[in-house]
Amino acid sequence: MQERLQELQTEALEKIAAASDLKELNDIRVAYLGKKGPITEVLRGMGKLSAEERPKMGALVNVVRETITAKIEEKQALLEEEAVTAQLAAETIDITLPARPINRGNLHPLTRIIEEIEDVFIGMGYAVAEGPEVESDYYNFEALNLPKSHPARDMQDSFYISDESVLMRTHTSPVQARTMEKQKGQGPVKIICPGKVYRRDNDDATHSHQFMQIEGLVVDENISMSDLKGTLEVFLKKVFGQEREIRLRPSFFPFTEPSVEVDISCKICQGHGCNVCKHTGWIEVLGGGMVHPNVLEMSGFDSKKYSGFAFGIGVERIAMLKYGVDDIRHFYTNDVRFLKQFNRFEV
Repeated sequence: MQERLQELQTEALEKIAAASDLKELNDIRVAYLGKKGPITEVLRGMGKLSAEERPKMGALVNVVRETITAKIEEKQALLEEEAVTAQLAAETIDITLPARPINRGNLHPLTRIIEEIEDVFIGMGYAVAEGPEVESDYYNFEALNLPKSHPARDMQDSFYISDESVLMRTHTSPVQARTMEKQKGQGPVKIICPGKVYRRDNDDATHSHQFMQIEGLVVDENISMSDLKGTLEVFLKKVFGQEREIRLRPSFFPFTEPSVEVDISCKICQGHGCNVCKHTGWIEVLGGGMVHPNVLEMSGFDSKKYSGFAFGIGVERIAMLKYGVDDIRHFYTNDVRFLKQFNRFEV
């Protein structure tokens, strides 16, 4: 029996040394140390031994079992280390390879213009006010001196939702009316109102059924047309360059009186005349005027005490002029080639 144990130990150690993977090693463990293995069979035969031989044989069995177990654990650690080393070698990243280019997003050109305009007016002490895009007929028209029978409503063909009292706002002027109403006749008011507006226009190179507006409003005592001109001059020179000149031309808007169209000198020809400015030397950029007394009164202000000015800026119009874009639809078709032209880090 002792010779049999020595043979089993020698045989097991040779197989352990020759094992090439963890599965083979585990099979050896089960074969020699398992319940049906030869060492267990030796233990079962100890009952035939004398009382003096049993302790010696039991000790020898334990030595053989511990020797085989120790070699298996030693071999297992070695095989595991070799497996990890092989895996690391197979998964090594070659850091000398060139990196894949990462596409970095740009601010949308309209977002850039809105933020630039907001920064200019915030720097002049204006607050940014917002309002609902789904608006009532009262705030969109009537509170702005546009009663139901007013012919100027035809200039703003509207998207009505449920009936003629609820519509998609055609300008951001309702935000002005709501803000003045909240003031309850107490000035000053000094706000700009950025946001989307909607009109039933046929989409083409210069028109869209949805576009962006920023309107401004100042109401206080002793506000005059010169305040409007000075404000717009500062704004337009900040956006288009200090060398730009501006001029005001008489116009008509129901919510301002007097009303003006505002032009800037053409950057392309420096005011001498070219195809861009239609050989006039001037390019129209926005409209404005003094707040109509009726609008002040409907919002709770005393028109004899308070006066004000308002203006409306078409964001797409400013962006097209500043960036040389010839089709308003480029801003909404999500063409990545177009959007990539606007570097997010441009100063």
